[in-house]
Amino acid sequence: MNNFSKNLALWIIIGLLLIALFNLFQGPSSRGPQTPLAFSDFIAEVESGRVSDVTIQGNTVTGHFADGRAFSTYTPDDPNLVERLNERGVTIRAVPPDDSMPSLLGVLVSWFPMLLLIGVWIFFMRQMQGGGRGGAFSFGKSKARMLDESANTV
Repeated sequence: MNNFSKNLALWIIIGLLLIALFNLFQGPSSRGPQTPLAFSDFIAEVESGRVSDVTIQGNTVTGHFADGRAFSTYTPDDPNLVERLNERGVTIRAVPPDDSMPSLLGVLVSWFPMLLLIGVWIFFMRQMQGGGRGGAFSFGKSKARMLDESANTV
């Protein structure tokens, strides 16, 4: 590998790490400020008529109060929830659970051990091909010199 390809590979790895870090810190908080709400408080808000719309995705309910503030809550299996929301005139939107493709960080975490093993294997293979310039068996090189009787002086 020449210097250009080594530098290119290094910059690609740095770029991927930066993207992964960006995705890690830009999780659910990037969707807007949502107030976490206890389920009992959510039911009380629905009963008082202060909830305008909800989106149900699995056991997660997100929505807006009548004043525009956003909230999110986790619901236990409540068979009467949809009926209770309909009685209070809340707009209900149901979304299937999120089974989309994993994030870039998830892909990197799942592939990292395999890529690390391949990288170590390539490193050792390249070291063994070194030959006389510091190859696999360069650790035992002798530094002995030929003895010249005429050069011996005390």
